[in-house]
Amino acid sequence: MSKRAVDMAFQALYTLTDIRVILRETAPSHELDPAQRAQAERLCENLERQVASLKQEMLK
Repeated sequence: MSKRAVDMAFQALYTLTDIRVILRETAPSHELDPAQRAQAERLCENLERQVASLKQEMLK
């Protein structure tokens, strides 16, 4: 596996950790305020890019 793939895996895990923080802050109802919603949207978009990059690197 390439170094880039390993880096992408770790970046995706860090992004998931950031999402987890939002979920912990909003427990138990998980109702996001507008700022949290915007942050969650950015994090999910980043995660999608990171996973796509990881997939591309692993399937070379």
